[in-house]
Amino acid sequence: MDSTSSAQAHEREVSTSFTIGELSRQFAVTTRTIRFYEDAGLLAPQRAGQNRIYTVRDRVRLKLILRGKRLGFSIKEIKDMVDMYDAPEGEVGQLKFFIERMCQRREDLLKQRNDIEQVLTELDQLQARCESMIDEQSGPRHNA
Repeated sequence: MDSTSSAQAHEREVSTSFTIGELSRQFAVTTRTIRFYEDAGLLAPQRAGQNRIYTVRDRVRLKLILRGKRLGFSIKEIKDMVDMYDAPEGEVGQLKFFIERMCQRREDLLKQRNDIEQVLTELDQLQARCESMIDEQSGPRHNA
């Protein structure tokens, strides 16, 4: 990226409004994904005729939504967390809620990891047993 492109990208990043196409490119998601988040009540862009106009606030919300999805949170959990930003407790309340959800998510993932490790151990044992049975049956055969 040359310095002109870099400057334009930076200028667009600090811009006060964005189109759906711009957000789609910035976050490498489809416009359909962004519209889905609108339908779910997570984003509420302004309208200029048929065009959606996203604010810096919408951009931040989209970034938080995508992070929440990547971390495995449900749409409802993400909505609760993002909506807390506008609550009277503001960012502090949102952060406390997020920490609580992260702890629960971590606990769930650790349990899943433990379950997976147990299944892998059982599969290893079963495979070894099957291979042993094959070896026993493949031994020298005597004709009667």
